[in-house]
Amino acid sequence: MSEKTVKQGHPKGLWVLFGTEMWERFNFYGMRALLTLFLVNSLMMKEEEASLIYGGFLGLCYLTPMLGGFISDRFLGNRNCIMLGGSLMAIGQLLLFTSATVFPSNLELAKTLMYAALGVIIFGNGFFKPNISSMVGSLYPKEEKSKLDTAFTIFYMGINIGAFLGQFICPIVGDVKDAGGMRDIHAFKWGFLAAALAMTIGTAVFFFLKNKYVVTPEGKPLGGLPSGHNAADFEEGEAQKAEFSSLSLIIAVIAFVGLGFFFHYVFGQNVIYSLIYSSGLTLAGLILSDKSLTKIERDRILVIYIVSFFVIFFWAAFEQAGSSLTFIADNQTDRNFFGWQMPPSMVQIFNGLFVVMLAVPFSILWDKLRAKGNEPISPMKQAFGLMLIAVSYFIIAYNVKDLGNSGLLAIKWLILLYLIQTCGELCLSPIGLSLVGKLSPKRFASLLYGVFFLSNASGYALAGTLGSILPATGDKFKKAEELGIDLQAVLDKTVTPTAEQLKLLADNQISAQYRVFAGFEIHNLFEFFMVFVILCGAASVVLFLLTPVLKKMMHGVK
Repeated sequence: MSEKTVKQGHPKGLWVLFGTEMWERFNFYGMRALLTLFLVNSLMMKEEEASLIYGGFLGLCYLTPMLGGFISDRFLGNRNCIMLGGSLMAIGQLLLFTSATVFPSNLELAKTLMYAALGVIIFGNGFFKPNISSMVGSLYPKEEKSKLDTAFTIFYMGINIGAFLGQFICPIVGDVKDAGGMRDIHAFKWGFLAAALAMTIGTAVFFFLKNKYVVTPEGKPLGGLPSGHNAADFEEGEAQKAEFSSLSLIIAVIAFVGLGFFFHYVFGQNVIYSLIYSSGLTLAGLILSDKSLTKIERDRILVIYIVSFFVIFFWAAFEQAGSSLTFIADNQTDRNFFGWQMPPSMVQIFNGLFVVMLAVPFSILWDKLRAKGNEPISPMKQAFGLMLIAVSYFIIAYNVKDLGNSGLLAIKWLILLYLIQTCGELCLSPIGLSLVGKLSPKRFASLLYGVFFLSNASGYALAGTLGSILPATGDKFKKAEELGIDLQAVLDKTVTPTAEQLKLLADNQISAQYRVFAGFEIHNLFEFFMVFVILCGAASVVLFLLTPVLKKMMHGVK
């Protein structure tokens, strides 16, 4: 390969995949912003029921990429799966549009259509998500695999531009209130229609441009049927097909069922999270049982598994944005932003904005460090990401330490938190996607992306568990005072509440005791945030210490 070719920029196919993924994320995040509001206001569901449906939907969206990855690797290929997934998601959004149109005249039909829509979107996401990520890695020749961290950072910017646009446009047209604050419950359909149009555009972009631009460096189409793989596409000596024995498949099924019961009954996880955890562990074990794996391939796959484990802690802390951090923004933050009272749900939009602003500078940083021979290897970058998220929570913990029950946190501290966390995210998330692309044997590429996405899902599950230990914020003390109850005294057990007072607190969703995590009582917001400082800080240090071992196991891959 000539010096000139190596120095060229990124292949045009990256921008086709960037555009396709941008429109898909617009569709997904736009719909997500409206879903629970639609369920409660139009389909007349209780908030708890809407939350359960929402949680189940997100969990399953991170489970089906395993199925989509498997079908792609063995039968359909990346291209067909992206087309199928994109089409299914567009159909799912149109079903939601129909549900949001017919609910006034036929509520039961609207609910049936809503469940069908979510099911179709879940499967569409499963076909789409792992396959588009694995195609990014295939655009580059072996000599330029070091460019993948930069490529995935650019690709990640597409994800966040799409998410930002979806979270901005779909609520503008779909979540409409009049001057008196009354919500138009018929407007949700326009938000779902906007999401459907975005997905249709994304699928069309890919369909019309794939043959011209989504090609190998030699100009051959990428992501075709597995049966059409050319032996030259594989590493020297690399097997072209997985070989699972009947015994290993039987053991995998038994392990899946056993682990599912274990997580459900021993750890008390709900059915969907038990399914996610047991699927991830079973699939990880099954891949390692493949007889065709060489020692180098097995070592590299183990690096993916180790990194995936640490990713869980990152997402558990990062995904507080939609739960505990939003509650704090709502109840204990001065949201005055240059004279404008920012809605609490909008504070987290800074993350998407910072990703779009910082993705290119981070790409340039990795390129410059690589040119000087100083670029850290991927696990080291991920250790930095975990440390940054620990630092962000330490700053917040320090600033809430003296707030008491009535003080308000300045919004600038939440904005700073999102800035630091975004830097952490850019060190960890696109780098993790890139690492899977660099280390996966070709016959397992999409399937190993499925495993990696399951670590995200596991992080979301842990985020829910950790978010539930949020101690009482100032609004709870104020409400208790209105009810004639000294909540601080009740929590400190210096006063014993009556049965009537306990019922009053429960009716107002106020806990009468401190939350407990790992045997420790969480008394205040400072202690709550320090849980994330300790978890992510410890994970960062351990991953940093493991880096020399992981470097050896990567066998020359950076």
